Amino acid sequence: MNVVGIIPARYDSVRLPGKPLMLIKGKTMIQRVYEQSRKSKLLDRVIVATDDRRILAAVENFGGECMMTSRNHSSGTDRICEVARKISCDIVVNIQGDEPFIHPGNIDKAVAPVIEDKRLNVSTLAVKMNPGKDSADPNKVKVVFDLEGNALYFSRSIIPFSFNENRMTGLYKHIGLYVYRKKFLFAFSRMSKSKLELSEKLEQLRILDNGERIRVIVTKRDSVSVDTIEDLNLLNSDIRI
Repeated sequence: MNVVGIIPARYDSVRLPGKPLMLIKGKTMIQRVYEQSRKSKLLDRVIVATDDRRILAAVENFGGECMMTSRNHSSGTDRICEVARKISCDIVVNIQGDEPFIHPGNIDKAVAPVIEDKRLNVSTLAVKMNPGKDSADPNKVKVVFDLEGNALYFSRSIIPFSFNENRMTGLYKHIGLYVYRKKFLFAFSRMSKSKLELSEKLEQLRILDNGERIRVIVTKRDSVSVDTIEDLNLLNSDIRI
């Protein structure tokens, strides 16, 4: 199996314009994501997919591989599809460009089931979360899954609901890394947006709505995303980096 990691990176982020080129302890965010991804044991290649020549120049400057894509894509999935059509591979990993310290072991955990099970077309990650204000945050997507680890639903609301808040258990936060079998990725991109997807603003619900399994791999390592300038400042103030 030839496995390629693709990192979609656009300059015009709504909440934090220029995010991929913002510095975290002297390195751009996109460089940190790229370097972490290259440490994966199961990725044969890592490519940044961008619509901005400033990002292209930055990636090439630190020795990374980058491909230009259309500016008209409405999602990261569409952007990685454009790159995937140009290259030879069996499995495509969509790596979020705003998680600068993604653990390479998490990537390998997500990729392994798709390599091992030829009937499986999609996998992703989740981490157990504690009840509290984070669990009520709509930006922290929650997921529930069956006994075989297949996703039942993703939501911005708290799922599963508990009548006794003091006994709330089984909360899992979704980590937005996706592993696709290449043929399915193209099929997914052609599917019409579903009602649940539009309601929750969660693209992965389109997959469930069309009757496809998403295997959820539980990890103990969380992945911190940068969505605001406060998130960025917090990372820059972390003495452990």
